[in-house]
Amino acid sequence: MTEKFIPITDMRLHASQSDIPAELVAPAGHLADRLQRPLHDLRISVTDRCNFRCVYCMPKELFDKHYQYLPHNDLLSFEEITRLARIFVAHGVRKIRLTGGEPLLRKNIEDLIAMLAVLRTPDGEKLDLTLTTNGSLLAKKASALKAAGLSRITVSLDSLDDGIFKRMNDVDFPVYDVLEGIDAAHAAGLGPVKVNMVVKAGVNDQEIVSMARYFQHTPHTLRFIEYMDVGASNGWQLNEVIPSDEIVRRIQQAGMPLIPLKSSRIGETAERWQHVGRSSEIGLISSVTHAFCGDCNRIRLSTEGKLYTCLFASHGHDLRALLRDAKQYSDLQLSNAIAAIWQRRTDRYSELRSQQTEALNDQTKKIEMSYIGG
Repeated sequence: MTEKFIPITDMRLHASQSDIPAELVAPAGHLADRLQRPLHDLRISVTDRCNFRCVYCMPKELFDKHYQYLPHNDLLSFEEITRLARIFVAHGVRKIRLTGGEPLLRKNIEDLIAMLAVLRTPDGEKLDLTLTTNGSLLAKKASALKAAGLSRITVSLDSLDDGIFKRMNDVDFPVYDVLEGIDAAHAAGLGPVKVNMVVKAGVNDQEIVSMARYFQHTPHTLRFIEYMDVGASNGWQLNEVIPSDEIVRRIQQAGMPLIPLKSSRIGETAERWQHVGRSSEIGLISSVTHAFCGDCNRIRLSTEGKLYTCLFASHGHDLRALLRDAKQYSDLQLSNAIAAIWQRRTDRYSELRSQQTEALNDQTKKIEMSYIGG
């Protein structure tokens, strides 16, 4: 398997100080950006470390034994994460997803989940508290995650073929152990489990049909993700993308007819399809060929407290500096700093990329996905 890798600039260092407005306003439970998109989802990266070296995310050629991960003191503490999460909820966040790196590598992650699980919306509702994992530690941790208050879980799995899967994770990790983790999550009540497959042409696209055939007989939802130009380490090229329309065509041509379903909510990333005659679904996340920037309502908090308003961002906003400032800023001051960031937001990278893919790919330096999660 021939891969192209591009040396990366450490974009973790690129962040601006978050300013606190002079006039403070109490959060009203709703926050809109300049394109009138409401803030709804908060994705929190709890570690920049991962035990896989997937070729599209953390290729071994760059993330080797010499790679400098963030020192522990630079990471947000669970208390700092919970404080920020509470402020985001007051602004309208209803869903929190924990990501990485591999979030289950963060020591005592169950304690953070328990702290977030007690948060309530202004209306007194529970949050949708979810987590994305590569599944390597899931069989051991599923019951504890559920007991701590986790609502649901998403597992990354790019092939059922053990050889292909091992080549993609590049650490010789077997498919069976991930499938065991998925079963454990379902048994613990973390369903419906979502299974994410990143499809890369010439690497694992031959697995589309076998994945669809396998998961149509399970209670899990399989989601196909177009290979995206996140960061710079994977050497992304447009000809490596299998369009979601082609994925649907292949599945139906293989004798598995599908019917489209309505979106479950505004801002949903996946188009939903159902297997005819079955209750099982597939999802299609088509950031490249069918951009969904128009109703994007997600914001991302990095492992060390930088806020990013787009997955493809090249610049963050430093919230950790405010959290740890000697002035001891109040929650109201932090709330207004966050509100100002979202209210200035105009991001729509995927829509622009659809119009000028090669130019953006060549000119834009973006933060790595392993740093802010998916």
